[in-house]
Amino acid sequence: MHDLQGQFGQIDIYLFDQILRGRVAPGMRIFDAGCGHGRNLVYLLREGFEVFGVDADARAINAVRQLSRSLAPALLAGNFRAEPIEASSFPDAYADFAISSAVLHFARDDQQFDAMLRGTWRVLKPGGILFCRLTSSIGMEDQIERVGERRFLLPDGSERYLVDEALLTKVAAELGGQLIDPLKTTVVQNQRAMTTWVMRKA
Repeated sequence: MHDLQGQFGQIDIYLFDQILRGRVAPGMRIFDAGCGHGRNLVYLLREGFEVFGVDADARAINAVRQLSRSLAPALLAGNFRAEPIEASSFPDAYADFAISSAVLHFARDDQQFDAMLRGTWRVLKPGGILFCRLTSSIGMEDQIERVGERRFLLPDGSERYLVDEALLTKVAAELGGQLIDPLKTTVVQNQRAMTTWVMRKA
């Protein structure tokens, strides 16, 4: 068990599922939009993937650079940049696989949600895959309290921007994204709902 944790770190189990199904393959360029301290990157760094990431928190970027130095010393520090997702300096059509894990629900409003999502999508190559995990209202409709533009107070005490199936379907169509998995939502003990949204760029 300890060896598995050393190999994969605290990876999101649904991202692990994408790896198991061969959607993250050797030679791919991986972009983590909102990478934090790199919890989803341990395996990818160990296995020699070309990994890039952005996070608005400079301390998180310092931590992920340190992680990268220990696991993949050949990667450049500049692969990880302290900048907002919606204004990242990575070029268009750069990555084969983009990760957006527990990030988009921190959007202030519709405008920032759209900007963050499009900022991630822009970096993805045609044919590339976006893997996204975010808090939603799905299955929690009667247990949340609206406090703003798609912002809700959850039973766990947090306030988040919440999507629903209709919004995700609409946005996917606008982006030209094709769902390659059905939407999957896990309700966490009536405290919050986490939805997995995976689509391919046309």
